[in-house]
Amino acid sequence: MIFRFTAILAAALAIQAVAARAQPVADPSSIWTIQGENASISAGRPTDRQYVNGLNLGWVSPTGDVPDVLSGLGRALWDGGQQRVGFSLTQQIYTPVGTVASVPSQFDRPYAGVLLGNFSLMSDGEDTRSVLSLSLGVVGPAAGAQTVQNGFHNIIGQAHTNGWGSQIDNTPAAELLHERTWRIATGTIGAIETDVLPSLTIGLGDLRDYIQTGVTFRFGQGLASDYGVPRVRPGLSGGDVFTPTRPFAWYVFAGVDGQAVGYDMLLQSNPIRGGPHVSSVWDVGEMQGGFAVMAYGMRLTFAYVAQTQEFNGQPGGLHQFGSAALSFRF
Repeated sequence: MIFRFTAILAAALAIQAVAARAQPVADPSSIWTIQGENASISAGRPTDRQYVNGLNLGWVSPTGDVPDVLSGLGRALWDGGQQRVGFSLTQQIYTPVGTVASVPSQFDRPYAGVLLGNFSLMSDGEDTRSVLSLSLGVVGPAAGAQTVQNGFHNIIGQAHTNGWGSQIDNTPAAELLHERTWRIATGTIGAIETDVLPSLTIGLGDLRDYIQTGVTFRFGQGLASDYGVPRVRPGLSGGDVFTPTRPFAWYVFAGVDGQAVGYDMLLQSNPIRGGPHVSSVWDVGEMQGGFAVMAYGMRLTFAYVAQTQEFNGQPGGLHQFGSAALSFRF
């Protein structure tokens, strides 16, 4: 996998050196997005385990509606482009495979809940999207993961998950992320457009330290409307912003990414305070495919994700889950 990392990273850096710096048109609309990810949407076994569920509610400003200090930071970092700011609230739920026992296996993923507020500065060039994001929140009981999971199980008549008493203790979480995605048109087949979206992401903080490189291949109509489907990070994400270039835009896609992970609190707990932990894997890969549809100021997206092992001895083969998002322009 290290060779794949090297090749994709080299390609991304080469593309950055020649990326177009033309200014796209301004967009007066703000965008709201609601998104859900769930491991019950899976062809693998077992379902509803590992990364169980993710929820995200986000808002993005119109272009130009950016405080001066942030606008200056964006110009210094990215040399132009239409800027936006955004805020989102994210919750994620993680459990081991064995959820019946009150005391889970020490060799299985720890129980963990994550609750984050994410503050983002974004800049769109003609064919690039850059994102700088700061996430602040908590890992532990205060994230409300036990309440959400077992409360939903009550509604659908499913048994409770019993080991939440062993979850990672309340720990402040902070993550600084920088991401760049390039959009490279690769021609048309009749009325069908094709393009490639290489990306490079770096995340640093006490939640997760990682470098991610990836690429997405798309074909459809109106591909210049966005930079791929949104995902709750980590993972390949085009973000919440879309600006339709035609009354009805659509595409299907397939993507792959590789992540070099230095530290993951959700697997290793806090190194100072200690807690439940497993032996993490430093190289994690993902494959995803799905579709997006844009019409009437809305965008509906779906991605099916298959992920390699995140820790040594992880059962069940590829971890699989679905991710759906609905966005509205106002």
